[in-house]
Amino acid sequence: MAGGRNSTAVMTFILLGFSEFPKLTIVLFSVFLGTYLMTVCWNLGLITLIRVDSHLHTPMYFFLSNLSLLDICYVSTIAPKMLSDFFKKQKSVSFVGCTMQYFFSSLGLTECCLLAAMAYDRYAAICNPLLYTAIMSPTLCVQMVAGSCVTGFFGSFIQRFALLQLHFCGPNVINHFFCDLPQLLNLSCSDTFFFQIMTSVLTVIFGLTSVSVIMISYGYIVATILKITSAEGRSKAFNTCASHLTAVTLFFGSGIFVYLYPNSGDSLSQNKLASVLYTVIIPMLNPLIYSLRNKEIKDALNRWKKRIFFCCY
Repeated sequence: MAGGRNSTAVMTFILLGFSEFPKLTIVLFSVFLGTYLMTVCWNLGLITLIRVDSHLHTPMYFFLSNLSLLDICYVSTIAPKMLSDFFKKQKSVSFVGCTMQYFFSSLGLTECCLLAAMAYDRYAAICNPLLYTAIMSPTLCVQMVAGSCVTGFFGSFIQRFALLQLHFCGPNVINHFFCDLPQLLNLSCSDTFFFQIMTSVLTVIFGLTSVSVIMISYGYIVATILKITSAEGRSKAFNTCASHLTAVTLFFGSGIFVYLYPNSGDSLSQNKLASVLYTVIIPMLNPLIYSLRNKEIKDALNRWKKRIFFCCY
């Protein structure tokens, strides 16, 4: 690797990680390790609970179990490398490793589509309750999840292919804990105009389309809820959507802050912290968001506890 812009091609990148907080290394490592382990355990627990309890074999929980699986994969593309780098003097990653780490974008785009599919599911449940089972058939649910995955991976494949066409000839220092796209582009000695246009188009296709589906679905949902005469009925209908709205707000809000907020100067540390939110914290919070106020999840958990108790005695 060379230091000049017009010299040898860069083969490795240096990730600064959280090196600006040297005195907090052990604390940050412990926090992120605990967060990662809780993310995997809570999401696996939710998947298992949905799988073993027949009362939860509905479209809503089918989507939720896939979201949990997606979150496990999502956080696992970033957290292990981040954790291992805490105690390394040279936090390096190869160019190929950098492009492979960018695999998390596939999962991020897939989650955009899946959250939109879940919004449509809530629309069907609240606005067309009598036709809900007919509309949200098992075949359609599987197709929506598969379509989300294929679409997300296709969009990311286009980005990754374009990224491989760029040249990097120095410097090679990334002020982040993973190979974040905006900073990779800043290090490229190629013309990135086409790549930026392509990324903007993909953002419009995935981001705005997903947000539009969510907003339209909730527009109809709100209109339907307002027509419900009883306060109890309105509260029950709203509670079925509150968790999803919270997850959507956290996911899209943190992404917008990172990728639409200026990336220069003092904002780099803020962007890094915001990246921690959507890469590590949100995957941990999602199972809690969907479980804490969910009566069906609580009932399923109580049934599971009773089953374990009777098996033991």
